[in-house]
Amino acid sequence: MTATLSPVRLMSPSAMRFGVWRPLLGLIQGHQGMDAQGEWLAEWQLQRHAALSPRQAFKVYLALSALSLFVAAGLWQAGASMVLPLTFAEMLLLALAMVLYVRHASDRDLIAMKPSLVRVEQHRAGQVNRVDFNPRWVRVEPDRHDGSLVRLSGQGRSVMVGEYVPRGCRRQLAEEFRWALRHLDD
Repeated sequence: MTATLSPVRLMSPSAMRFGVWRPLLGLIQGHQGMDAQGEWLAEWQLQRHAALSPRQAFKVYLALSALSLFVAAGLWQAGASMVLPLTFAEMLLLALAMVLYVRHASDRDLIAMKPSLVRVEQHRAGQVNRVDFNPRWVRVEPDRHDGSLVRLSGQGRSVMVGEYVPRGCRRQLAEEFRWALRHLDD
């Protein structure tokens, strides 16, 4: 009777899907280890996939406003006197919608690790929430076991990340965090 071993999935730095393992980049680019300033060993930038950048959204707003004014001016000249005030109200509401869109278009989570620090920065609507952890005390766990957000916790603090990662990929994101935490001192 022979025993068969099931393959164990070992994560390597090259298998990281969401983050960057700097020592591997250093070897590829010909640099060794961290620089004198203590660069981050691992980094993740998880951001919203916005269809338009703030500059593009402003250009779209200007184009839509110009088109609306052009049509409204033609209808006003044809005798529809209420079209122009309604067009200005429409432009105002569209401007409000664009401001809300642009305000959240650059939302993101930044997670960075080095042997002495794990830093999580959450950028939401122009405000930054920063939480620092000691890497030896950080726990990585899903909030629930159904593909929900990933919770980083330790020292009485916790933060949820992974909002901008597809639900089915959040487990892999948590595995990357765990792998990086185990290999920070290597």
